[in-house]
Amino acid sequence: MDISTLTPGIITQVASMVESYIENSRDKYLPKAAPLTTEQRALMEPFFPAEILDAVRWTVLHGTRIQDPPFYTMARIMGIKNLPSFADTSAVTFIDVVVSHEEFSPRLLFHELVHAVQYAQLGTKGFASRYTSGFLKAGGYAENPLEKHAFELEQRFNANPQTEFSVADEVKRWIGVEQISYF
Repeated sequence: MDISTLTPGIITQVASMVESYIENSRDKYLPKAAPLTTEQRALMEPFFPAEILDAVRWTVLHGTRIQDPPFYTMARIMGIKNLPSFADTSAVTFIDVVVSHEEFSPRLLFHELVHAVQYAQLGTKGFASRYTSGFLKAGGYAENPLEKHAFELEQRFNANPQTEFSVADEVKRWIGVEQISYF
């Protein structure tokens, strides 16, 4: 997509819609969500701060899928392509509520908890702004810097789950280095 036709005002407006979708989805799924199990928590404790593990709630959907945001129609009309279908994702983190279409593997849970740390450090508005700008600049989901960083940390965990590291420190360091142009 040619993002040069999108003004900073339009990008800010889209980011605001993303933020609203995140907040509304969190509110929608929170009543159905549960705290991490004792086993999940024990596996993730060497990597994540207690505040994140205490706050995160999760749910697995059965017989239903996460719906795409209502603003997708407008985004497509604006020429924004490659919008990921939420129904096709394994899971989505809405601030501190993780909604999955499949049972949680350690790898999937780890990835989504990285996003919970990103939200905690950036705030919902900051996360939505960076996600929107990163998506538009990169041209899609897989190259979005927030996703790329979560996948990098997930791969590091998966390669050797016995080697502890602080995801909060890694995210903080990454935020300090990563520069995303806000157009």
